[in-house]
Amino acid sequence: MFAALPAFAQFATPPEPQPLDAIASVSTSAARNASEYRIEGARHLYMRYGPQVFDGKLPPMLYAIAAFRTTIDSRGRVTDLRITRYPAAAHEVVPWIQRMVYAAEPYPPPPRGMKSIVYPEVWLVTADGRFQLHTLSEGQADSDDPVRSPQ
Repeated sequence: MFAALPAFAQFATPPEPQPLDAIASVSTSAARNASEYRIEGARHLYMRYGPQVFDGKLPPMLYAIAAFRTTIDSRGRVTDLRITRYPAAAHEVVPWIQRMVYAAEPYPPPPRGMKSIVYPEVWLVTADGRFQLHTLSEGQADSDDPVRSPQ
C-alpha cells in the first residue's frame, strides 16, 4: 500500500504541453480512417509531451495501463473522452491522462469531409510519470532484460 505513495505524486498535476508550431496546429489530417488518424493522434501527443514519453522498451512491470476512446471534432477539439479500460489499481492515472489529452488541443482536424473522428488509444504508464501510447510503443522489456535508466 505505501509503495504506491511516491508514484501517486507524479500524477497529481499533469505536465504542461510543449507549444505547437503554427503549421502543426492548423494542418488537416492526411488520415483516411480512424486507424490512420490514431497514428497522427499519438504523434501529436508525443510532440506535445516529449519529455514525458518513455524512450525505448518499457520496463516489465508498468504502473498503469488505461484505454480511452477519443472523439475529435472538425476544429481539432476533443468533444468526448471515454475510458474503456481502467487501470487495475492506479486510478489516479485516469484524471492525469484526461487532463493531458484535453490540454494537448488542438489536434489535427479530421480528414476533409468528416465532421469528427473517433479513435482508441491505450496508455502505458510508468511509476515515474512517463508513458508510451500503444500505437507507437517500442514494446516491453522481458524481466531478464536490463531496464534502461531514465535520461
